[in-house]
Amino acid sequence: MPRRLATSSSAYLRQHADNPVDWWEWSTEAFEEAARRNVPVFLSIGYAACHWCHVMAHESFEDPVIADFLNQHFVSIKVDREERPDVDAVYMTATQAVSGHGGWPMSVFLFPDGRPFMAGTYFPPVDRHGTPGFPRLLHALHDAWNSQQTLLVEQAEEIERAIAHEITVIDRVAPYVPSLQETAEQLVADLLRRVERHGGFSPAPKFPRPAYIEGLLTSLEVPGVREAIAVTLNSMSRRGMYDHMGGGFARYSVDAEWHVPHFEQMLSDQALLATTYLRAHRAFGGTTEWADVAQRTLDAMIDRFWLGGGFASSLDADAEGHEGRHVTWTLEEVRETLVSAGLGNLYLPIVTRYSFDRSPAFEGRLIPTLLDGEPFTPPPHLAQAVDVLLRARSERIQPGRDEKIVLEWNAMAIVALVESGDPRHAQFAASTWDAVSVTHYDGRQWWRTDARTASATSTDLAWMMRAGLALYQATGSDHYLQQVLSLSNELLSHYWDGPTPQSPLVVDGRGFFTTRDNVADLAWRPKEIFDGSVPSSHSVATHAFAELSAVTSDPLHRAVTDHLVRLVGSVARDHPSAVPDFINALGLALRPRQIVIPGQQPEWAGVLRNCFIPHSVTVRGSGSTPLLDGRTEGAVYLCEGGTCQLPARTLDELVAQLAAFGTVVKP
Repeated sequence: MPRRLATSSSAYLRQHADNPVDWWEWSTEAFEEAARRNVPVFLSIGYAACHWCHVMAHESFEDPVIADFLNQHFVSIKVDREERPDVDAVYMTATQAVSGHGGWPMSVFLFPDGRPFMAGTYFPPVDRHGTPGFPRLLHALHDAWNSQQTLLVEQAEEIERAIAHEITVIDRVAPYVPSLQETAEQLVADLLRRVERHGGFSPAPKFPRPAYIEGLLTSLEVPGVREAIAVTLNSMSRRGMYDHMGGGFARYSVDAEWHVPHFEQMLSDQALLATTYLRAHRAFGGTTEWADVAQRTLDAMIDRFWLGGGFASSLDADAEGHEGRHVTWTLEEVRETLVSAGLGNLYLPIVTRYSFDRSPAFEGRLIPTLLDGEPFTPPPHLAQAVDVLLRARSERIQPGRDEKIVLEWNAMAIVALVESGDPRHAQFAASTWDAVSVTHYDGRQWWRTDARTASATSTDLAWMMRAGLALYQATGSDHYLQQVLSLSNELLSHYWDGPTPQSPLVVDGRGFFTTRDNVADLAWRPKEIFDGSVPSSHSVATHAFAELSAVTSDPLHRAVTDHLVRLVGSVARDHPSAVPDFINALGLALRPRQIVIPGQQPEWAGVLRNCFIPHSVTVRGSGSTPLLDGRTEGAVYLCEGGTCQLPARTLDELVAQLAAFGTVVKP
């Protein structure tokens, strides 16, 4: 049997290379093989750090009896959702239509032309808790294929309608320009109704939703908002969701108190959460520990994800065959580690700090959580003990690392690293930009990963626009702005649904497809408007073009931004919590603020870096943007809605003008 996955660029696919299942990669050849044999396709979608993907692989895909039945009666295809988010999105819609929920591993059964007729997620090896065992499901579908294909065709037609309905939502909504104030107020009201006792905005399992926090940050004067932000950010960073010794956030919490995490770490989570913690710290006047959370998260991201030419995708939840074994403890392990290092006197303070005497048990082991009142950063007298425990932990078998470099998530990382203002982080941001600009671009098109096996999505390119604009605003270098302009042209030329916008007077079309126009191996061209754990392509594109328009004052960028706002405006009005990232981009789109710092004035930049100024861009240096024309070095210009105030030449003048933005300057 050929080991087709052994040389795959995907770590997830390589994990399955030695399965007795005769796996194929997603390809035209695989579907042609199913048609030739007249058998259905079994499509399995997951990712390298997915715990339940590993469970199903061990229980079913490593079972020779199950594998033999699959090989005889199906063509089996493995897809890494992180390499092919377009394939994942289409068949996730099918899975949700059939089962009422989604998740990974995703298990979908298709006709040889790609139409799904049955879908689900994890299936156990035997019937369990009302879920059919995977072997029983396979036998039932095999029988139906041979004797009830008419029924399967009817199911496929129904699922196809559901897919078409979901991926064309943007084509059916009426254009509408929302009110920034009313839409923001609706989102805030919705979130305040939903906020939980321990933070977060949904019951367990609890996922971080940075966009919800960002949506609240501009409404701190509303009763309950500060408390909702504080309880959420503190619960996520002080309980088991956070790795208090190594740094970084786990994917989600399985309980309502954020105590027991699902231990995988995703690059996207580190970047988005670090950005939000930094912005929240500034919005609260610099009086929180959240900047420490963000800086430590970014340091851990560099230490654990950096590959030299970009950042890896994820760290696995499992190590040594057990979930979380690499980061959990027993009291005896803590005692022995400290005593052997001559630090036995610090055992009780460490037990107290990390609540080891009361922390939740997970499979008989303890998850470090911070005792109320303990500082986020270890106090000096415990620093050596923490270092000793961390070194001991590093000697354990470590979780697997998925080393594919995803363009979208690396762009998120660049934005976060620039946001931190730390010179070391800024260097990594620039290095990442330089690296992916080579590895992910071949002179003709951009690619999703460094393996160049799948074209970049519109989300990849929109995030790269945001990353380039972050670097441009931090440095004033036109080099970054020119690359962003090139990215915007690529998006409009190859991803736009409609005539390519070329004049601000004529911008027509239905937004951005997820896939480039040369992607031919998927029957649908999906569009994304609803935000999830990461922003949708439409939301990121709206933010990116609004930001570019604010920086360049270019009429075409302004017109594209306005069109993107109109396309989803009615969704934001009627269902604000479904599109929080889009709403967060509306301020930049509808009433952008511009901070203009001509020439080299690092003292002004330092003052402004510590301020929370929502919906703003910063233009500095002596570049080509018209915003710098006629400006006098030695002053700062604050502009809003196309109108600039008088130049501020002293700190007192700047403070007074910032007050009009609702911004307080902290010394």
